[in-house]
Amino acid sequence: MMNLFLKNAKIFKDGMIVTSDFFVIDGILASADTMPKDSCFDFSVCENCYILPGFCDVHVHFREPGFSYKETIKSGSLAAARGGYTAVCTMPNLMPVPDTAENLKAQLDMIERDAVINVYPYGAITRMQAGIELSDMDAMSDKVIAFSDDGKGVQSAELMLEAMKKAKALGKMIVAHCEDNSLLRGGYIHDGEYAKLNGHAGICSESEWGPIARDIELVKKSGCAYHVCHISTKESVDIIRKAKAEGVDITCETAPHYLLMNDMDLGENGRFKMNPPIRSEEDRLALIEGILDGTIDMIATDHAPHSAEEKSKGLKASNMGVVGIETSFQVLYTYLVKTGVITLEKLVRLMSVNPRMRFGISADAGYTVWRLDTEADIDPESFLSMGRSTPFEGWKVCGENIMTLLDGQVVYSSLS
Repeated sequence: MMNLFLKNAKIFKDGMIVTSDFFVIDGILASADTMPKDSCFDFSVCENCYILPGFCDVHVHFREPGFSYKETIKSGSLAAARGGYTAVCTMPNLMPVPDTAENLKAQLDMIERDAVINVYPYGAITRMQAGIELSDMDAMSDKVIAFSDDGKGVQSAELMLEAMKKAKALGKMIVAHCEDNSLLRGGYIHDGEYAKLNGHAGICSESEWGPIARDIELVKKSGCAYHVCHISTKESVDIIRKAKAEGVDITCETAPHYLLMNDMDLGENGRFKMNPPIRSEEDRLALIEGILDGTIDMIATDHAPHSAEEKSKGLKASNMGVVGIETSFQVLYTYLVKTGVITLEKLVRLMSVNPRMRFGISADAGYTVWRLDTEADIDPESFLSMGRSTPFEGWKVCGENIMTLLDGQVVYSSLS
């Protein structure tokens, strides 16, 4: 392992950024004032770095078991480590679907064998994510972080209420992909200006905010802890803000592409296609306001890799989903922090502190060390993820992760 002297490092401590000297010795981060004066280690020197707590992404797709041609636990966790993450929660749209303890074990075994960071799987809400009957939630509850049918909305209010009551009894959270299938009408991008100008079928905003409004009423009945995935519309922000004011046990996330792009930034390329879609500028600004006032609790990536072929068929025919776990901190730091929209401390809370608190993921012994004065262009060919499809391709960003550490191990380093 390379031993480092981090001179004049800025470290996130007790919610603030403070400056001090640190060492990284055999994978362990140590304050300079704890080092014996007669230490004889050889050190490489890095100045003016930022030491941040390992990020936590509560919404990723690592595709194993079942779809290892898209991503694997190993490649996904390596990509996450490069992005500064030391903990992720993996969604259940797999094969087999983790809807029983036996099916879940296939994923757990892969995580144990191949993950380089902490990986926490979701259990499915319904069997085969089909929305017809509940999964074996009892048998999985002590092995999953929460329950979700991400990728599919639970269409039946009665079944969702049953799931919430069961989750409440088990002390688990329902994490919802909110999508009303009856309102999709063949759409595949936002039903906005770009769709109208270019002859595309649009997805209306109500397909997202309608199920959120429905589920909030079910949360009031069940008392279940409830988290909304990847919100993208101004109405979703307003509805969740009102629910929080009423004391509903609800949190939510959004993703970098919804905060930094609007539908007029789209191109005729599969790398701009995800679900929910990138929406209008009015929606984007409402999401920013939701970040600022605390309505939106955290930023997740919805990292969703597909093969090159699956993403090569344009906006209409390409698979839904983009990658983002290697670039999320860079794009958010560059276009939200450096532009003065939010502080670095706020970004760390959104990417590390808040998701851990809500999901009961303890602050692990993980750190990520960044140079924030470097510049680069986002190049998908350099990704460790098997996925290459990102809407941020070619964007100029600041920041380079020089090292991610977890439990005394260097799980990623850009240093030779």
